[in-house]
Amino acid sequence: MTTHLYHQQAGIGLRTPHLDYFDQYRPKLGWLEIHSENYFQPYSHARKIVSSLREDYPISCHGIGLSLGSIEPVNQAHIKQLKTLVDDIEPFLISDHLSWSENGGYYFNDLLPLPYTEEALAVFCRNVMQVQDALKRPLLIENPSSYVKFEHSTISEWDFLVEVQKRTQCRLLLDLNNIYVSSFNHGFSCDEYLAAIPADKVDEIHLAGFTVKQLDKGEIWIDTHSRPVSDEVWALYSNWLAQGGPKHTLIEWDLDIPEPNVLLEEAGKAAQLLINHQTEQKVAS
Repeated sequence: MTTHLYHQQAGIGLRTPHLDYFDQYRPKLGWLEIHSENYFQPYSHARKIVSSLREDYPISCHGIGLSLGSIEPVNQAHIKQLKTLVDDIEPFLISDHLSWSENGGYYFNDLLPLPYTEEALAVFCRNVMQVQDALKRPLLIENPSSYVKFEHSTISEWDFLVEVQKRTQCRLLLDLNNIYVSSFNHGFSCDEYLAAIPADKVDEIHLAGFTVKQLDKGEIWIDTHSRPVSDEVWALYSNWLAQGGPKHTLIEWDLDIPEPNVLLEEAGKAAQLLINHQTEQKVAS
């Protein structure tokens, strides 16, 4: 596996429609992120391609199924499959979400929000530790987008996330689009959120697009990952670079997936901002 990219560059989320394209053309790009659960089958066509791609690209494994916020301990079979994938692919980052998606054996096709309470914090940390102990690797925990909040929450989302990091020694994945979307839906400040996050604990940034929905009771923003990154989120990213420094940066696009060149162009914008920041830092020093 190549190791040229362990300084911060831009990558894209590799989705099934683009597997054969990347396998054939190997475009110049910093890194690729896969959804872990899509590659659990060791002899699948997709797994074979990713095993080949890892020779040219650093790979990140991004989970959507650990359900770290569920009251039950994490499913052992799921952990075993993840560990087998990690041992095979040797990803440079492994991540999952501040959310839950399973209860009593029932699985939901969504990343559901947590109540931000001391009880939920203890459960979430227990589950993160369970996975990290099995993998012998730290997880990156990603902040969610959300559309409802619990009246009995006693902790802000950013303080909850920071406390998870302190208690488990995990790392953080900041999705700036999620912060922007949730800030509108819940009326908090993006600046307040980001100011609370310790930059030295963040290893990755996600950038994506969102959709505005008009409902009977007003407007809501949905993190659809189906559009280019908005100007506002690019501005938030530039501000983060100035305050928090460069991090591995990913373009996500999950619905209405465009041709690969569209994603590569979006990644190119992030790459240019990273280069600009690094140049400014050199000039300043």
